[in-house]
Amino acid sequence: MHISFIKPTLGRLADGPFRDEARMEPLNLGVLAGLTPPGVDVRLWDDRIDEIDHDERTDLVAITVEAFTARRAYEIADEFRARGVPVIMGGIHVTARPEEAAEHADSVFTGDAEARWAEVVADAHEGRLAPRYDGGTGRPQPATHARRDIYEGKGYLPLSLLQFGRGCRFHCEYCAVGSYFDHDHHTRPVDDVVAEIQGGTRRDLFFVDDNLIADHEAAKLLLRALIPLQVRWVSQASIDQVEDPELMRLMVESGCLGNVIGFESLDEANLEQMGKQPNLARRDRYAAAIDTLAGHHLQTWAAFVLGYDHDTPDSLLEQCEWAIEQHFTFAAWNVLMPYPGTPLYERLAEQDRLLYDGRWWLHPDYRFNSAAFRPARMTADQLTEAAWACRQRWSSLSSIVRRALDRSTNMSSLTRFALYLIYNPLFRREAFKRQGLRLGTR
Repeated sequence: MHISFIKPTLGRLADGPFRDEARMEPLNLGVLAGLTPPGVDVRLWDDRIDEIDHDERTDLVAITVEAFTARRAYEIADEFRARGVPVIMGGIHVTARPEEAAEHADSVFTGDAEARWAEVVADAHEGRLAPRYDGGTGRPQPATHARRDIYEGKGYLPLSLLQFGRGCRFHCEYCAVGSYFDHDHHTRPVDDVVAEIQGGTRRDLFFVDDNLIADHEAAKLLLRALIPLQVRWVSQASIDQVEDPELMRLMVESGCLGNVIGFESLDEANLEQMGKQPNLARRDRYAAAIDTLAGHHLQTWAAFVLGYDHDTPDSLLEQCEWAIEQHFTFAAWNVLMPYPGTPLYERLAEQDRLLYDGRWWLHPDYRFNSAAFRPARMTADQLTEAAWACRQRWSSLSSIVRRALDRSTNMSSLTRFALYLIYNPLFRREAFKRQGLRLGTR
């Protein structure tokens, strides 16, 4: 039996499919490959790199689907099904919209697939694939180590992706993760994570957790175990990390270079509307939090959500200037997206503010990084233009030079400075390539 795992690309540029230079390993597909029973051949097609051969012999195609890749995922699925090859789809978008995905698949998998993947493979082998499987959501299965040989030759960033925990305890209105995991947080056994690291060859790690420190005490157990491994790592973490001195100390001792932190907005009314509790409680102490991070020589990858009801074009540009002044290592300027299954999506639908027939991820006129709803204090076009202006200003040569010259963070070590100099131009190219990208390739 042969299984083809597929990671779809976003869409199409004017001269061909979008190829992602800043691509990371698709960890979820590596895990499923690792759980596939012996004797079954597996192959990874990464549509961000590979030209998929739809005519290559395979017995099952498994496609992971996110909202932004749904249109392309359905194109790929239709091609294989036209050749009589069964297709199963899973991922967070399929869980939110199973009926939609089922129009393009022989089977859909909602929730986490690990516990039932062997069952799926057995059913496919016997020609009795069920129309739907559900794995629920919750604690990662022990000993579900990614099969990393399927990543070879793909040119991924030189980081090994791992997961310690899933979910987040907070209730941010816009976040699909909170809805998917019902605001719970679950972790793997620490010794299982350690075994996976020791079984690999890389010591530069990215923990893909939605919030690595959602449970401070669990995070401390992990960090203590990382210290003797002599690794370097980054992850995503909420800003409340700065209020736990022991946690901050362990981050440094365990090899943390920095973390992605969602600042999201500088406006208190926005933070209250989005339910961003860790930030709302600390909005007047952002400066102190940033000083604490810098005092530990931790770089910050700041994330912002643009388009909440109190935003204006001017306030968004002011926010961008503020971020530059903080010397953040990187920043993401994300247009607020109404993902299906989130409280935000339901609120905007009730207010009749959704554009593109409420299904922007499938609409032929939607373009990447464009607003998909009517903002309160500007037009959708003005929001799109303001977000693009923030990306341009942030990625300008003057901004990159200005932010680099921070001895506490970006110049605090040769490793951090090299990280800064390599990835800022790379992410600049990617941001500019993606702007206005059409989803899907047809």
